[in-house]
Amino acid sequence: MSKADVAAAVLDQRVIAIVRTASAESAHEAATALLNAGLRAVEVSLVTPGALEVVRDLVGAAHAEAHIGVGTVLRAREVTAAARAGAEFIVSPSFDSEVLGATLALGLLSVPGVATPSEAVRAKLLGADFQKLFPASAWSPAVMSDVLAALPDLGFIPTGGVSLDDAPSWIRAGAVAVGLGSALTRGARHDVPGRVAGLLARLRAAAPDRPARGRQAD
Repeated sequence: MSKADVAAAVLDQRVIAIVRTASAESAHEAATALLNAGLRAVEVSLVTPGALEVVRDLVGAAHAEAHIGVGTVLRAREVTAAARAGAEFIVSPSFDSEVLGATLALGLLSVPGVATPSEAVRAKLLGADFQKLFPASAWSPAVMSDVLAALPDLGFIPTGGVSLDDAPSWIRAGAVAVGLGSALTRGARHDVPGRVAGLLARLRAAAPDRPARGRQAD
């Protein structure tokens, strides 16, 4: 699938699900539950033991229309390893031009972390497809909206401290999507489908007619 397909999935559902667990087995279980519930963009964090093996397994399982990414990427060599495992997008908690360059060179969707408007603009100008606003808990939807009023081409994905309840407020404020982790997977696995369905419905209602901001991937 192309980078444009990954971007379309993120912009359509307006969420990237984040899997970060203490073992590869639990990561695979959580990611599979999210994909079976209908989520199309799932990120496996490199802090998870055996993360790249989990990615390989998920990619090999051929979930329909699913896009698997790798998160917490800090080095260019990790981008290369993620691509070899079959990842289609790269997410980082911070902005690093070498990581961004490696991601773009391999044709993967790029979501570097930014904490200030200046970082976000620099990432955008260097080719980042979206900008992970991290940690979102240091911001608010109102502050982000003020930034977007001046810089409407930024494609913010608030992550870190976003809950199921306040996720729609970030979308209403102009975010292209939100990043959510344990809020989606905690508790019993049989609760995940209903939780995901409810979230997707609320995110659709938050911006039914507003075109998403952000660079359209080639």
